[in-house]
Amino acid sequence: MAGADEAGRGSLAGPLVVAGVLFDYETLRGPCVRPLATLNDSKQVSPAEREVLFETVMVCASRVSVRVVSAFEIDRSGLHRCNLAGLRAVLGDLHPTADACLVDGFRLGPTAPPHRAVVDGDARSAAIAAASIVAKVVRDRVMRRFDALYPRYGFVSHVGYITPAHTEAVRAFGPSELHRRSFQAACYEAA
Repeated sequence: MAGADEAGRGSLAGPLVVAGVLFDYETLRGPCVRPLATLNDSKQVSPAEREVLFETVMVCASRVSVRVVSAFEIDRSGLHRCNLAGLRAVLGDLHPTADACLVDGFRLGPTAPPHRAVVDGDARSAAIAAASIVAKVVRDRVMRRFDALYPRYGFVSHVGYITPAHTEAVRAFGPSELHRRSFQAACYEAA
């Protein structure tokens, strides 16, 4: 079973990260898989739990695929188009090995591997939840590293999402190269 999901769709800055995870349910055995019992939508899991789940998924998954889409590409091609292309790509990386491919909420069109869109899939499918965890952890790690290059924006705390502090930083310093200019954010008006 393969699942695909993304992290960073609603972010003001930074990349969109798309992940696909392939589980072979027949081989998931033993104590190392016990933490998978708490798999859920990455937004419903604490950062510390996400890290534990990430490590467990990386050990237990038959295959993992991750695609990182830059803010520049999002601005050039559009968020939705980038998201669908990323989901198609990660499922392609996991197919034909997967017996079934599940995607959190999106139909990907005829060029994608055969798949099923599952509404609230990250809460209903272990494979999609695992992809959600991988995408979120990878994205948060990337944004924390970017904090060293762009320390004025506080990426280490909000990882690129809109917060009062992030808005204030953009108004004070203008948007960085990581900021998505295609977003219609109020903080850009003063920048």
